[in-house]
Amino acid sequence: MPARQQRAHTEEWQRVQQYCLWPEQRRYEHLRPIVLFGDLPNDRAGETGGSERSLRRQADQFDAAGMASLFRPTARQVQDHHRSLPPPMRQRIVDLQAEYTNFSMREIAQICYVQFGRRPSHHTIKQVLADGPPPSRHERRFLPYAEIPDPFARRFAVVTLHAEGWSAATIAAYLRTARSTIYATLKRFTDEGVHGLEEKSRANTRPVRRVDLATKNVVRKLQENPELGAFRIYAALRHMGIHVSRATCGRILAENRALYGLGRPPKEPKEPKEHPYKAHYRHQIWSVDVRYIEHHQIPGIMGSFYIISILDNFSRGAPRTRRMTLTEAGAERR
Repeated sequence: MPARQQRAHTEEWQRVQQYCLWPEQRRYEHLRPIVLFGDLPNDRAGETGGSERSLRRQADQFDAAGMASLFRPTARQVQDHHRSLPPPMRQRIVDLQAEYTNFSMREIAQICYVQFGRRPSHHTIKQVLADGPPPSRHERRFLPYAEIPDPFARRFAVVTLHAEGWSAATIAAYLRTARSTIYATLKRFTDEGVHGLEEKSRANTRPVRRVDLATKNVVRKLQENPELGAFRIYAALRHMGIHVSRATCGRILAENRALYGLGRPPKEPKEPKEHPYKAHYRHQIWSVDVRYIEHHQIPGIMGSFYIISILDNFSRGAPRTRRMTLTEAGAERR
């Protein structure tokens, strides 16, 4: 063995750094005054030009793991880091991907944190999915929302997935329903607990009865005049300060006719009027019908257009129909 070179003892960091043969030795010399003599990390950082925060973290790691904290993990150790995950967590990651393939790495990490209190990195999750255990199930736990017959079971599925750490958007996509349905279900569970998952009647439990017997009696008196219909009764009641709708007045009139045998307002006879431009022979009077088409499904035609029809008033036949675009119609109008 060659003789070792003798050097003068020094605490100057630049010289000590040059004398170190291994990275682990250099890291230890960097930490030695802190872990051995209790020097302050900020003083050591000023001497070496390093980061005080890094020195504090490395000193804490040395106190916890000793010399092993000075060694950096190899590439193989990084690849095998996912094997340190508990087997239930590794199985859960694989089952999540098998149950819903559109999970993001962030969502899987969040679900693991909710269920196991540990948030694995994205690289660890990818490694588990690549060479982890086989899935323990290959079927859906819950049917789509609309296919679950029991309303309570539908909402219970939403709450169960949310309690496991699933996001509202993922639950909506998995159950094939709208996000608003998921948010409404979670709100009902937050406000009312388990009872909020039960199906509720949508009937109006607070009916507002604005029509009393006095109002019906007023309508009956007004209805004695057979010329008054629902609209005129409605106007008369508003003039008296009684505010009910015209449809309500019509229902009260119908009830009174059935109870008291009151008649309906007489219909005034109307004689049909002759068409002002009626033709008595062919080609006597012609008419033009213009129709503007804005929304259509005619293939090959872009935009809106006018349809101009020229009609013979005697036969109402249409000998000529021309379709014009908006530009052509404007040009002819000018």
